[in-house]
Formats: sequence, C-alpha cells, structure tokens
Amino acid sequence: MALIETSLIWVAYAVCLGILFFISAIFVFVYQKPGERTIGVTIICWLTVLALLATVLLMPVDVALVSSTTNRKLGRKKDWATPDKVDDTLYTLKVVYYTLYSLDAVLCLLVVPFAYFYYEEYDEVATEEGQQTVLGRLWGAFKWTIAFLLLCVVLFLVGFFVPVAKKARDEHRDLDYFKDLLTENHGERALTFAIGVLILIGTIVYCLYTGPGLALLPVSLIKSAPGVSAPQLAETTSSQLAQNQERQRQLEGRSEGREGGLDPRDRRELEALVREERTLRRRERLAAENTGEGRNFFIRAWLKLEAIFRPLKLIFGWLLLIISLIVFASMIITMVDKIKNSVCKTSCGYLLGKTKIFQPVNALLIYTARVFPIDYIIFLLLTLLFFCASVVGLGTIGIRFLWVTLFRIRKGHTTPNAMLMATVLLTLTVFALNYSLAMIVAPTYATFGPQTFCDRPSHTPDLQPDCSKHRNAIKPCSERTDNPIAKMVCTPTVLSTFLNRITANFPYFGVVDFYAQFAFLGIFLIVFLVTLFRVPKLDEDQMDEDLREEEEEGLLASTGRRFGATWQDITGRAKGVKRADYGATGRDGAAAEAQED
Repeated sequence: MALIETSLIWVAYAVCLGILFFISAIFVFVYQKPGERTIGVTIICWLTVLALLATVLLMPVDVALVSSTTNRKLGRKKDWATPDKVDDTLYTLKVVYYTLYSLDAVLCLLVVPFAYFYYEEYDEVATEEGQQTVLGRLWGAFKWTIAFLLLCVVLFLVGFFVPVAKKARDEHRDLDYFKDLLTENHGERALTFAIGVLILIGTIVYCLYTGPGLALLPVSLIKSAPGVSAPQLAETTSSQLAQNQERQRQLEGRSEGREGGLDPRDRRELEALVREERTLRRRERLAAENTGEGRNFFIRAWLKLEAIFRPLKLIFGWLLLIISLIVFASMIITMVDKIKNSVCKTSCGYLLGKTKIFQPVNALLIYTARVFPIDYIIFLLLTLLFFCASVVGLGTIGIRFLWVTLFRIRKGHTTPNAMLMATVLLTLTVFALNYSLAMIVAPTYATFGPQTFCDRPSHTPDLQPDCSKHRNAIKPCSERTDNPIAKMVCTPTVLSTFLNRITANFPYFGVVDFYAQFAFLGIFLIVFLVTLFRVPKLDEDQMDEDLREEEEEGLLASTGRRFGATWQDITGRAKGVKRADYGATGRDGAAAEAQED
C-alpha cells in the first residue's frame, strides 16, 4: 500500500513535468524572434525554464510524501512508516531537491552566461571573411564566463567557512525543531549559503517584476479585447478617410490661383491632414487584417473563434483579479502573524512556530491536501500565476539598468541575447518565489501539510497514544510544541527544513527576504491602484506604437463596450458607428476639429 501511494505521488509529478515541458516550450517559442532563432539558445532557455518550474512544483510532492506517513484521522504514524522508511523518503527528496537547486544554479550562473557571451561574440562580417571560427567564439565566451565561474567558487568558499548563528542556538535550546536546523556539515552549509545568496538577489528581481506583473496580468487580460470591433473600425476609418481626402481637395483647390499659396493656418491644417491620412491608411490595413479580408477560410475561421472565446478571456481576467487580491491579503496576514508570533524574530529570519491567524490560501491548501492531487492542481495554478506575472512584468518594464532600457521582451520580437537575459532573471525570480510560496503564501502547508498528532499522554514511551475514541485530542502539527508525541509523529518537509535552515544559519538573509515581501506588496498595491485609472501600454500589443490608444476610462466603464465589440466581431457587422467611438486624439483630433470648422 505504501509503495502504491508513493508511486502515485511521483507519477503525478511526472505528469506535471510533462505539462511544464510544453509550457516552457510555448513560452520560448512565443517570445523568440522567428528570424533570429538559434538551436543552442532555444534549448538552453527551454531547459532552464523547465528546471526552475520543476523545482518549485516539487513542493506539493514533498508535502504529499511526508503526509503519507501519518494517519491524519488517528493522529499517528502508519504501521509501515518506521523511522528507517521515513528517513529513506526524506533522503530521496533531499537528493532530488539538491540536484534541482544545483542544476538551477549552474544554468543561471554558468550555462546561460556562456551562451549569452557566445552569441555576442558572433561577427557576421568576420565570419564571411573567414576570420572567425566556432572555436574562436567558444574561447571568447569562455574568457567572459570565467568571472561567473570565480563567483561560484567564492560563494561556496564563503559558505564553507562562514560561521552559523550560534547566538540563536543558545537562545533557543528548548526548541528541538529550531536546533535541528543548525548544521555543522560544511558542504551542506556551503550549498545553503549559495542558494541563500541567489534567493536574496532573486528577491530584488521578484519585487521589481513579479509585483507589478501580478497587478497587470489580470488587467492585461481584461483590456486585451479591443474597445472597437474590426467591422466598426473598418467602417469608421473608411468614413474618416473619405472626409480627410475631401478636405484635402478643398484646401488644395483653395491654394490654386493664390500667389503665395495657402495661408499659414490652412497650411498647418493640410499638414495635419496628411499625417492623419497616413495613420488612417494603417488603421485601414489593421481593420482588414482583423476581419480576415483577403485571407483564406481557415484564418477567417480562427479570427471568428478568437472573437467567440473573447468573453471567456475577460471573465478569466476578472477571476485572476480576485485571486490576486486574495493572495495579497493572505501574504499580509502571514507577515503580521510572523511579526507578532515569531519564536525568534530577527535571530532566525522570523521563523513562525505556529500559525495563529486564519489565512485563506494556507487553509485551502491544507484542506485540499487531504485528497491528493487536488492541492497539487491548486498549487500548480498558483505557481503559473506568479510565473506568468513575472513574464508580464518583464514584458511591461523590459530589462533595464537604472533608467536605461537594455532589452525589450515582446512576443515574437525578443532577440536571443534578450531571451537569455530574461531567462536568468526568471531563474532568480523563481528562487525568490520558492521562498515566498513556502514561507509567506502557505507556510503551514509547506511545513507539515495536513499532518496531525494525538495530544494525549502515552503510558508506554515507545508507543503512540490511541485517539480513535478521542477525536478532539487530534491537533495539527506545528514547529513549536513540547509534546514528545508530536516530535515522534510530525515530519517537516524537506523544503521547509532547507529554507528555514538558510534563515536560521544566516539570519541576515531571512530578515532581508522577509521585509522585502513588504516591498513586493507595496509595489503590487501601487501598480494595481494606478491600473484602475490608467492602463500602461504593453509591449506585446499587436498594434504599432503610433496606433495604440491610451485607455483612460475605468475597468467597469470599458467592459460593456468591449463585449459589444466582441459581438460585432462575431457577426461581422458594425452598428451605430460614430466618429467618437474611435476616440481620435492628439494630431488626429486637431485635424478633425479643423474639418468640422
């Protein structure tokens, strides 16, 4: 029975990896620039994204495996869950975790930088003249990568020799769980320190990109539907173009017979009309593309299907908005709980002994963990929400150094070097996301899951008490308990032990990572409030830069109009077309006013 249960858990993880296989491939192929794709860059970005998502989604497997050793209804270990069996399970998980963490670190610090420098070494002119070879590019990339290799060596050397927090150990000798976190294994300490540094750096990226992205992702789905349907755009543009050309003919006719030509006012109006005509011509082509004019049957059918499913996209955007707000509230609750009830405050990075305030996301995952894999599905969706938010943040902000934009991340327009840089930032973000999900979003679930213990005295020290007739004595497991039965029954997950070991051995990491979550929530709140009134233009929009309109009305005011535009796209007919529907602004508005005069 134990073997079957364990096998099913690992099979679920394998299925999840299969899903991630396609998600990472879709992400890479959608954002890469088709004309500049290279096999090496594609494979490296794809494998890196797959590895980092696989690392995060190992946590539900960890929870399920340690929870499978406990009989939740009786609050005791199962008969097969001997100490040796439990140790074997934890050892397997530890090997998988350390392998994935090491793989992520090597890809982030060595492989991806090497590929980036190899791409940058390419010189088209030198290659055509035979002055550049593959070996030459490899050597040039290796010379630049030496700096990152030295960084890895320094990280492990510092982690190998840096002392642990002995002060914290002396202050909390009575807490067995806390003492178990402090390690004297220098090799494990070195890896712990290196991952702690990557989490610290990733937290900065996490705040700057995932925070805004989590607020913008739902809004981008809601706002992705056009405010004007393709038929209405085509009819309005045609009418505007006819008026524009007629006005130009009037002005040109007025200039005939005049010695000095048009007066300054008419000349400015004519120039504005010429600029407006160029914009209207582009809008006309855009409307023709969106209606499928001149295209084959399959493309027209695909455009109709997109219009049909557009309302679902809008509803999904509103659903994501509600979920984002729930996650935001849950994170605040955990932060307050840790500040008020942490067993050791700053000396261990605000390690929380027991959750004392109800937290919705944490409670939902613990409840659904009773029936695997429901919690796995919820956690997968939650992870993809944060990952997609990070991608949206990268696409909106771009890769910057201070105020200088280095690379743009756009669908179908991302160059290989920008793709590699984005992959590094996503890897660092996922390191921080692993900490945030386990320590802030769902702390109790990530530590013990749905495990329980029987809080009754046992007459025999080596035997567990029987709670079959005393269900009210069954208590949930927590880090802080003096009950010897709980120490015998409750098994913390490998991930929580590893992350808590980072914050317990190196408290400065835990303190910075903890307070950075306030920065994350603050950035999310600011961006969310701004998007209620003004939606920033996203780089991945299909329209050209000069065709994008600023949507300044609120979400509620625009949703009804967007559903109307969707219906017109489905039927292929425009109804009640008005010039104001398009919302001419700027130079076009000036030209329109001149025409009306």
